[in-house]
Amino acid sequence: MLTPLPQSTIDPIVRMALAEDAPWGDITSQTLVPPDAQAVAHLVPREPGVLSGSRLFAAAMTLTDPTLVVTLHIEDGTTFETGALLATIQGSARSILQAERVALNFTQRLSGIATLTARFVAQTAGTRARIVDTRKTTPGLRALERYAVRCGGGNNHRFSLSDAILAKDNHLAVLARQGPAALTQALLDARTRIPHTTHIEVEVDRLDQIDALLAAKVDTIMLDNFSLEDMRTGVAHIAGRALVEASGNVTLERVAAIAATGVDLISSGALTHSVRSLDLGLDFQTT
Repeated sequence: MLTPLPQSTIDPIVRMALAEDAPWGDITSQTLVPPDAQAVAHLVPREPGVLSGSRLFAAAMTLTDPTLVVTLHIEDGTTFETGALLATIQGSARSILQAERVALNFTQRLSGIATLTARFVAQTAGTRARIVDTRKTTPGLRALERYAVRCGGGNNHRFSLSDAILAKDNHLAVLARQGPAALTQALLDARTRIPHTTHIEVEVDRLDQIDALLAAKVDTIMLDNFSLEDMRTGVAHIAGRALVEASGNVTLERVAAIAATGVDLISSGALTHSVRSLDLGLDFQTT
């Protein structure tokens, strides 16, 4: 079941965006639109996708003007077709116009992430692999973008550097000078200094690096930029002694073949850093 974002996360981010977009008000609407003009507007997609960010859309409206009435017609995580009615807003035309761009920006981007994630997830159907995101997110918007990944049926990796040990190539470059045994010992020592609930993951880019990690009893081994053949060999060698994560060169065209190697996790930064915002529009009808 999809856990919604708390309002305490949504409101400060939306307020900041509204202040950025209209620091002294919306001069166009205030000049051209009568103060008593009322409107009904519909959120309508120009292409099919998966919805995410509906509560940010609503917050952009109601934080601009608490008298606006926002009706959400479908829930986040729901697939929709072109032309579907996603939301309706009623109230002051000036207020709707002022909030329009911020409301759309959030919903378009998050729905784009959810839609792309759903496509990756569909490619792994029937395998054990789970699609997960990375920390390659927009600064300040990580909670939102991670939520959008979940809306698309994906899963989240560690949220921050504080959550888990994940030793990557640059960490290993420092330790490698002392040899594989030193790396194993460093990881075993690390286990004694962290809470028992803290996860340890290490990235490798060669098969011959795996044994040192198995000796250290790490929780997850990340196979970075492995060929499909080497991935299969790595999965067979690890043989369930750690979770296996595939990373690097993960594309929609390649993800099904990666999942078929037997990996447990497939991480992709593209879910958040290279996504295209979905085309959503706000259609007005005056009353």
